[in-house]
Amino acid sequence: MSCPLCDAPGGEVLWQDEFCRIVLAEDTPGYPGFCRVILNRHAREMTDLDRHECDRLMAAVWKAEQAVRDVLHPDKINLASLGNVVPHLHWHVVPRFLHDPHFPNPIWGEARRAAAPAQHPHPGEALRKALGQAA
Repeated sequence: MSCPLCDAPGGEVLWQDEFCRIVLAEDTPGYPGFCRVILNRHAREMTDLDRHECDRLMAAVWKAEQAVRDVLHPDKINLASLGNVVPHLHWHVVPRFLHDPHFPNPIWGEARRAAAPAQHPHPGEALRKALGQAA
């Protein structure tokens, strides 16, 4: 079975260790700072992990959320673990802004307005730095 998150990074790698990685999603125009926290081995669901692994993965999600908040100062953060299209365990960390195309709808829902010019067009380096400094 081929898995896109086993076969490729899934975005620009901002931080990683042997367990998981945090990537900047490159396929989300209009949503700068959209990150994914991806388990480095193939698993489909959180309940496929033991308690220690769940805690470790969620610590990376919190680390990504804090970095996104520190760098981009969004109005809200959305966290989601869907995996309907790519059934490899990963979490979405989505900075939301009152002016983003879908707010307050989910970003996968119906757009409410055209995308505003990005206030943070290339946040990768700032996020990489923030993640390196996060505890």
